[in-house]
Amino acid sequence: MRVLTGAAAVAAAAAAVFGQQAGAAEPGPGTTPDRTSMAGAMQRDLGLSASEVDARLADEKAATRSEKKAREQLGASFGGAWFDAASGRLVVGTTGEAASSLSSSSTQVRQVARSEQQLTGYQAKLDATKASAPASVPGWYVDVTTNKVVVQSRAAGVAQAKAFVKKAGVPASAVTVEVSSEAPRALDVVGGNAYYIGGARCSVGFAVTGGFVTAGHCGTTGSTTSSPSGTFAGSSFPGNDYAYVKTPGQALIGAVNDYAGGTVRVQGSSDAPVGSSICRSGSTTGWRCGTIQARNASVTYVEGTITGLIRTSACAEPGDSGGSAISGTQAQGVTSGGSGNCSVGGTTYFQPVNEILGAYGVSLITS
Repeated sequence: MRVLTGAAAVAAAAAAVFGQQAGAAEPGPGTTPDRTSMAGAMQRDLGLSASEVDARLADEKAATRSEKKAREQLGASFGGAWFDAASGRLVVGTTGEAASSLSSSSTQVRQVARSEQQLTGYQAKLDATKASAPASVPGWYVDVTTNKVVVQSRAAGVAQAKAFVKKAGVPASAVTVEVSSEAPRALDVVGGNAYYIGGARCSVGFAVTGGFVTAGHCGTTGSTTSSPSGTFAGSSFPGNDYAYVKTPGQALIGAVNDYAGGTVRVQGSSDAPVGSSICRSGSTTGWRCGTIQARNASVTYVEGTITGLIRTSACAEPGDSGGSAISGTQAQGVTSGGSGNCSVGGTTYFQPVNEILGAYGVSLITS
């Protein structure tokens, strides 16, 4: 077992579980990450063949590296990037001249009207006026593929949504008002196994120094847990949706329970580009996969608006809250909430794991 600190801890964060809670064995020395269950889930949920899963994971790994290079090279003219599953290439937007050095067999450069900085600035304006958002607006996010901010709205509330955008001082030309029937909610804490808060349960997220991180709506500061035994040392919800539970004396394992009798190890927490596959582990529905639709999304639950989330097409259900999400071998976040279920499909939001580690000053445990 190794404990990472600083940037290394952030890079390794994403998918650790408690051995006692998960009932999964720690990978033995010299073994390779078990991808069987992940490949199976991706085949089931994304409609891929086994060879297509391998090819996609390799392409997404290359895309993650390419996005970092593009972001550094383009600077203020960086217009966002996303993984195009059809071509297996990363698409990079720029407001300046296309950087020929970025174009390659794995990267396509495209001219866009707005920089990522402009788009996130518009979203920040919407976040700042979230208290005045109409009830007919369940959320908003930057869509890098269209180079606009998407504001979701009930069909009968489009006019109110547009008024909300105008009040926030965001130009209408930079916004798409999308009619949506989504009704996002924080995934309920329900009775069952996994870790308990009184008579209710959530899913362990990631093992960190001194305990584990999970969803904030699972418990308030001072709440106690069992299986494993611990205490919520910190919790933030709404606004954020994360918590840190201290569990003295518990063995920590740097892996994700695959709910098929094994584990999947994690090798970092580099942010995967929009369009990449993402798989999540939770105590209600096990392994489920989808794709990343947006980062830094804002969503409104009954309890309030949560900002800075990862929006995905993966499904989740009550009790999956707090569970880990990974792309390939890279940790992404903990399960917050969403809409739909794993019978009909749905949308799930994740609290980014790197933010949680920074908030509590903890380091991730990896195997």
